[in-house]
Amino acid sequence: MSKTKNTGGTASSGIQLLTPTHWKDYELIDCGDFEKLERFGNVVLIRPEPQAVWKKSLPESEWTKAHHIRFKGRSATSGVWIKKNPKTPDRWHISYKNDDVEIRFRLGLTSFKHVGIFPEQAVNWDYISSCVKRFKTPEPRVLNLFSYTGGASLIARAAGADTTHVDSIKQVVTWANENQELSGLTDIRWVVEDALKFVKRELKRGKKYNGIILDPPAYGHGPSGEKWKLEDHIQEMMGDVVRLLDEKEHFLILNTYSLGFSSVIVENLIRSSFPQAENLETGELYLQATAGSKLPLGVFGKFFRGA
Repeated sequence: MSKTKNTGGTASSGIQLLTPTHWKDYELIDCGDFEKLERFGNVVLIRPEPQAVWKKSLPESEWTKAHHIRFKGRSATSGVWIKKNPKTPDRWHISYKNDDVEIRFRLGLTSFKHVGIFPEQAVNWDYISSCVKRFKTPEPRVLNLFSYTGGASLIARAAGADTTHVDSIKQVVTWANENQELSGLTDIRWVVEDALKFVKRELKRGKKYNGIILDPPAYGHGPSGEKWKLEDHIQEMMGDVVRLLDEKEHFLILNTYSLGFSSVIVENLIRSSFPQAENLETGELYLQATAGSKLPLGVFGKFFRGA
């Protein structure tokens, strides 16, 4: 499948540790002491990182020298960006290219420490483009749920899929559309709706998809105030989405970043929802810091069936 570095299990039954291998515009320089030092294009940021409970590898002086902007949290959900040089832009562009496709992103400083991309997801992007290219269906249908700024949607569309992008927050769907334009793509279907509601409606319509991507948050709210809590709703969601899969050719990715979830839980969810899953892989995503540490950033389960 994708040329993703595997430092864990080798068989589909083993737990894998996967990290992106194609990034040029992103680098995790160092992490530790609950922070991470990262390069996005030419801009170097310091951001909080709750998983980085170990010591930094590089001295504080190198972090201070290297960074352009630092995020300072004011509460659990918000904070401010502090620039060394006020002229450093609030928005800039980066690109991602793997063996199949190339896409572009507009990044920006948000009040809740994010910049519009989760770089570890490149592992899943590689899997998506590889699956879409392998399908015999002329224009496979791909559904991206909890889609954020659309990395997986862009990859699927660039690889040739008829792509539907669903997120409950209008602002990030607008951002994803910007990324579509930057990437020179068209015709992604944008849906601002609660993901579970959308899936149930697609089932009633008798719709089928060749690929489904889920990256649900631990907590969330739909546009009409619907409440999402991962452990309360994921079983229902999985039970519904697998019924949308095309029987002959399909892939599914379940990815989640929740401190309480392990890859074994994800495996159990997939096997209980879709016992006939073929080529099932489960494991953990991480980013490899140039300075040496591995930063864990979520767990995944994925499977593929070709015609």
